[in-house]
Amino acid sequence: MASETYIPITLNDKQKQQLQELVNLLGSIKGSHTELVTVLIPSGTNIHQVSSQLAAEAGTAENIKSKQTRTAVVTALETIIRKIKEYKQTPLNGLAIYCGNVSEREGGQDIKLWAYEPPKPLRVRMYRCDKTFVIEPLKEMLEVTEIYGLLVMDRREATIGVLEGKQIKVIRVLTSGVPGKIKAGGQSAARFERLTESLAKEFFKRVAIAMKEIFFDMPKLKGIIVGGPIPTKEEFLEYGELVTKLKEKVIAVKDIGYTDEHGLKLLVESSEEEISQQEFIKEKEIIQKFFETVGKHREKAVYGIEKTRLALERGAVETLLISKDFPREQAEELESEAERIGSEVFIISNENQEGEQFFNMTKGVGAILRFQIE
Repeated sequence: MASETYIPITLNDKQKQQLQELVNLLGSIKGSHTELVTVLIPSGTNIHQVSSQLAAEAGTAENIKSKQTRTAVVTALETIIRKIKEYKQTPLNGLAIYCGNVSEREGGQDIKLWAYEPPKPLRVRMYRCDKTFVIEPLKEMLEVTEIYGLLVMDRREATIGVLEGKQIKVIRVLTSGVPGKIKAGGQSAARFERLTESLAKEFFKRVAIAMKEIFFDMPKLKGIIVGGPIPTKEEFLEYGELVTKLKEKVIAVKDIGYTDEHGLKLLVESSEEEISQQEFIKEKEIIQKFFETVGKHREKAVYGIEKTRLALERGAVETLLISKDFPREQAEELESEAERIGSEVFIISNENQEGEQFFNMTKGVGAILRFQIE
């Protein structure tokens, strides 16, 4: 029966994992003919009307010349109609149904159905028979909704990147040609200083132009964070001619000593307060909390499949951490048990150093406990 529980717009780790697995599965299925049926029902649609329309489509499908394709499509539509009749109304965020002949044997028939209540409102209404399922509306739900622009720089080098989900990506590296300090005095020193200032301001302008090219039309840009030594980053913001739209997006300016990819990582870590709800920071914080608990209060943490399962059975788990690389069947078993006892569940990515450390230490699963079990 369809759930009527409200599902928030922001996907949690488990929702993302489940949706990604469904998208991967559906995307891997290729029909021999147009035997795969996609039915997308947006929120608020009269589900009984959809059922009637599909019944009419089943009648039309009887005219398909190929017996194999005709049988597969009609059977799929009848299967979908039976499934829809289980619902009194369209679920809160809509309903995506995929059904068709997934047999890999030529001439064989193996009708499978997937009915999915999405975690975000479904906006597209669709009925389609094809050789592939239409999964683009589901893939869009997995896209990162917030991106932070990153800049670390001094007078000689600038690295521009983005924090997207849990990944830090380098987009562009620029160098200035500004020479180092010289020991000469008098007029030579004064001329050198003027030359240096001129080259530095020209470099600032090039960095500003690059940032405009990268960030100006980026629709998901939530904010920009700038880092570098004192006073270079402040000089850049004052003299670099950064366009007003981007200057207004600057949410934090941090003192950072590195201007490379490592500097971007330090910049993100130093901006935790400003982007405390961002995925990378949330994941890093929960892993750190787990490691600290293991180190300081060993009795309040477990790891490894056997001890974690025992803690769940006893209702002792406050927070369950599962690596993305952990076997999915076992993960689902643990997640189900965690839901039963009201535990919070985090899926830990393998896209950063902390996630790798967690997997190496725990073999993929661990928990912070409400109370000691041994």
